[in-house]
Amino acid sequence: MGKYFPHTSMDRTEMLQTIGCSSIEELFINIPQEVRLTKELDLPEGLSESQVKRKMEVISKKNKVFDTIFRGAGAYNHYIPSAVKSITSKEEFVTAYTPYQAEISQGILQSIFEYQTMICELTGMEVSNASVYDGATAAAEAVVMCKEKKRTKVLLSGTTNPQVIETIQTYCKWIGVEIITLPDKNGVTDLDALRQAVNNETACVYLQQPNFFGQIEDAETIAKITHEAGAKLIMGCNPISLAVIKTPAEFGADIAVGEGQPLGLPLSFGGPYLGFMATTEKLMRRLPGRIVGETKDVHGNRAFVLTLQAREQHIRRENASSNICSNQALCAMTAAVYLSTMGKDGLYQAAVQSMSKAHYLSEKLSSLAGFELVYTGSFFHEFVTRCPKSVDEVMTALEKEGILGGYSLDGENQGNILWCVTEMNSKEEMDRLVDILREVTRS
Repeated sequence: MGKYFPHTSMDRTEMLQTIGCSSIEELFINIPQEVRLTKELDLPEGLSESQVKRKMEVISKKNKVFDTIFRGAGAYNHYIPSAVKSITSKEEFVTAYTPYQAEISQGILQSIFEYQTMICELTGMEVSNASVYDGATAAAEAVVMCKEKKRTKVLLSGTTNPQVIETIQTYCKWIGVEIITLPDKNGVTDLDALRQAVNNETACVYLQQPNFFGQIEDAETIAKITHEAGAKLIMGCNPISLAVIKTPAEFGADIAVGEGQPLGLPLSFGGPYLGFMATTEKLMRRLPGRIVGETKDVHGNRAFVLTLQAREQHIRRENASSNICSNQALCAMTAAVYLSTMGKDGLYQAAVQSMSKAHYLSEKLSSLAGFELVYTGSFFHEFVTRCPKSVDEVMTALEKEGILGGYSLDGENQGNILWCVTEMNSKEEMDRLVDILREVTRS
């Protein structure tokens, strides 16, 4: 009996009597005998705290942590002010549970409200939700937002991050949405292919800006083509880039989504991250997840509440636009604290440094034989070069020097490298990278 309830015999007896059972077996009488566990679980003996600590330390040493990083492809190494972790690690904030009871959750609700406000300011949109799992999920949820009875086709730019493409495909596979992938031309979306593909059955066009190859897309023209066909434009954004390039709203996008990881969230071996979504007031009621609204309490004081919760836990399941459930409030708060700490000028400096350093490295790399730029268009802080040797060989050589090199591409870009530079990379690091690559290609 003790394996079920690790309490005293009197505790179990009183509990059973209270619920009207004479034994533990009677308590589980409705569970079929064939599915009951009749033997002890095959688990190793428990360890002490010190033993667990030593074992986890041994496992953790298998991880390789690089001080110098030249890889992005969706997750970026930006400087995080110390105040961000100091504030968000406070005990009262470290919870992912949904603030259902507004009267005892004003602090959490306000933090989400401030986050939503900042995302709207960053994207130029009119309303933002309270967060989604990650950027890829946000992109897929946005596609579902655009689906209509007679518009069930999605045009997806082939210059989108492959992981985002896979997530959108997974979402759409069973809901009657057809995905058409548009080819790229010189590293950006092929506009002629877009004009030929878009029609009155198109629900939306998804565009990443800057795109996966780091290139700046002609988003204004794409928005015009999309809207002329009566479809909606979804723009996936790098939030740091929005400090120096036009906002999705200025480009004419209907929905702005993206990965919030660059906003104060460390790389952390892949998560947890944060998906942000923002849209126009016209599409507000289609937003998945939660929206925190501002109101007044009975005394006329400023207060916050959950509102417009279009998910299956709050309305009829068949009417729900999404099954997004978990609360990303801590990650959203981290983004809000980061943006507050950096301020407009700080975010601008991070973006300018990332962009200027990336252009410096691109010039240095392209001066090496065999490392020419693949695309010559405008870019933010990522760019693609050729590689005169095996990419694996090059990356291994860099790793031996404590450097995480660029991202190895495949498909039509097989053998090419996607490089990324942020404000974290110094001139000395970039020069050292070039020197190492020069020696590797000579050997």
